[in-house]
Amino acid sequence: MTTNSNDYGQETGSNRPSLATNGSFHSSESPDNTGTGDNSPYDRLTGWRHGATWTYLVMLVASISALLVSFILSGEALELARHPNAKLECDVNALVSCSTVAQSWQAEIVHFGGLSFPNAFFGIAAESIFITIAVLGLARARTPRWFTIATWWGGLAAFLYAYWLFTQSMFVINALCPWCLCLMFATTIQFMALSHATVSVHRIPSSDRFGTLASSLASYYRLHFDLMIDVLWIVAVAALILIDKGAAIF
Repeated sequence: MTTNSNDYGQETGSNRPSLATNGSFHSSESPDNTGTGDNSPYDRLTGWRHGATWTYLVMLVASISALLVSFILSGEALELARHPNAKLECDVNALVSCSTVAQSWQAEIVHFGGLSFPNAFFGIAAESIFITIAVLGLARARTPRWFTIATWWGGLAAFLYAYWLFTQSMFVINALCPWCLCLMFATTIQFMALSHATVSVHRIPSSDRFGTLASSLASYYRLHFDLMIDVLWIVAVAALILIDKGAAIF
């Protein structure tokens, strides 16, 4: 990650960290930047869009949005627990119905003893962690390599979980929750930004160990293919909803 040498004490000579033009921190002694020599493909990732400020700012906004939606969904879960027959504000019709989704088993997959816990509760916990990670990124805090890798896997797990719930809602429950869709899209943007930061800021995977993969990912982001894929992904999901459920929605 990016940093200022004064943030980590006095560092002189060959051990002094260097600040890349894209805002990534890399040093021969850095635990988070294995394989970042003079010929690293990541050196071509220059400009504001590949720096820590932009990537982690996008992640922060998406994570805050997801956290707010998780609070709303948690409130609705508590409302249904008190009043099982209550009609929620987002119950528009038979298809667009938050209460139908909230009362399905998929909305509470974690059970402990005789208790079940709404997924939204875990969303609050998870998004709080992602917000913290985004703030660390914006602050250019140095983190161990294993932490960065674990963070990416955690983001992937959240992304896959959100889309599992989406497919269950679309094709099994046959009801759509507007707040759940907002959470899914926020999680999507969050993961896209996190992946971008993992490659361009942290320079993972290592270009020494995974040269071909590192070069491909560097080109993917340098040529802005990620923007095209991100937009196409979101448009495709929205189109799927409209094609499959559009008649019932409107």
